[in-house]
This record gives sequence, C-alpha cells and structure tokens, in this order.
Amino acid sequence: MSTIDFGRHSTDYATHRPGFPSSFYDLVESHFDLSDLRVLDIATGPGVVALELAKRGANVVGIDIAPGQIEAARERARETGLVDRVTFEVARGESYEAPAQSFDLITAGQCWRWFDPDVTLPHFMKLLKPGGGLVIAHFDYIVQRSVIARRTEELILKHNPTWSLSSEKGLYPHYIDQVITQGFDFIKQVCYDHKQEFTHESWRGRIRTCNGVGSGGLPPAGVEQFDHELHELLKIDFPDEPLRIWHRVWAVLAKKPELDS
Repeated sequence: MSTIDFGRHSTDYATHRPGFPSSFYDLVESHFDLSDLRVLDIATGPGVVALELAKRGANVVGIDIAPGQIEAARERARETGLVDRVTFEVARGESYEAPAQSFDLITAGQCWRWFDPDVTLPHFMKLLKPGGGLVIAHFDYIVQRSVIARRTEELILKHNPTWSLSSEKGLYPHYIDQVITQGFDFIKQVCYDHKQEFTHESWRGRIRTCNGVGSGGLPPAGVEQFDHELHELLKIDFPDEPLRIWHRVWAVLAKKPELDS
C-alpha cells in the first residue's frame, strides 16, 4: 500500500464525507461552553469539526499536515462566513507550536489512530489551560449493521487485499487508558449509532476518501476502476436512494486537571 495522504481527495472530503451529527456537537457543548472558547482542532481535514464549533461560538485553529485539506477548509470558511472565527494552518498535531496554555479545548475527530498518544497527549497537556478539555471522537460506518457497507468493503478488499482496517466496529475503549495514563481527568465515554443518508454519488465520494482506496490504498487508475465497480454495484443491487447506512459515534471526553488551590 502506498503512503496515506488524505489530501489526495480533499474535494471528496469537503463535498461527500459526512461530519458528525448535530447530536455530537450538542454533547460537546453540554460539557464545554463554546462561547468564545479557544479551540485547537487537529487533523482538521476540510475543517468539518472546526467550522461547526466556530458556528457555535468558538474561536478555532484547525491544523492538518495536508495542504490540500487546508485549502479546502479555508474555502469552506469563506463560503460559510466564518473566517473571523476560524483559521487553518498546515501543521502537525503532535508538535504544533503555540505558547503554553493557549487553548481551552482540543478536538481530534476521526484521526486518533494516526497519532502516537505517548508523544501527542503530553504536548496537548502543555497547550491546554488548567481545566481545559479534550475530545477524541470517531464517526464510522458499521459493516455489522449495513449490507451496503459490508459489500463495499468486500469490493475494497478485492482491489486492495492488504488493507488492514476493514470490519471495524467503531469502538475505541483503549483511548480511555491512553488519556488517563497521560494524566488527564476522564469525564465520560459516549457511544451511540446514527443512520446516515447518502446518494449513490455521495457514498462513492465518501469511499474514495477511505485510506484503503483513494487516500493511499490504490493508485489513481485503481481508484477509477474501483469507483466504476462500486457505481455498478450500487446501481444494480441498491438502486433506491437515499442509501441509509448505520454509523457509530464514539467519543472520549477528558480534561487537564485544575491547578491546586
């Protein structure tokens, strides 16, 4: 498999890959008052999480190592009129340079598996103010609950048999141990399922962003052939739109300990 680069399909990310449902942001807001909160969103991609937090009143810095993703995020900020509340930079989450205690909240959406917690979490501890929050979250389709998702993954494995992230259940309890081990105060774990709607076009676009397909799993010609076969699969076996595909929201909420009085 070639090197993972989520910037290869930034347009698909921005257009077709669904963000967390509004219920997830309601959950975050129930624990952290977002009004004028200073937030760092790591691996921001096209800025989906960062922009939603900004829409709810936060002041957000979104960072990503892929320039294409940052370009897409900046364009979305302009389109949504949020340029005064969110800025985007090309940078790494585990080594982002900012003064100590710069942020009230750090968010990591759909990205934590790509980070070394023993390096990244101590860095977050430095960047957060005392009592500052940490949210690590995923939003994954669930093959165990969706025939469409299962058939799609079977097609991915046909084209990319070495892909190692198939059939995931969207559960990450080991992240709790990671944040506690690094000194964060655990707040809660959240897990619930959400039925997400797609058109044929948007499901194909979402899958092109998959690390097993267009973000490093296949060369461009392979992505094109895969996408053609997925198009045919959907047209023949799942002709009715919208497609309704179960996804799982999983999150851990934690905070940096308060200073002793």
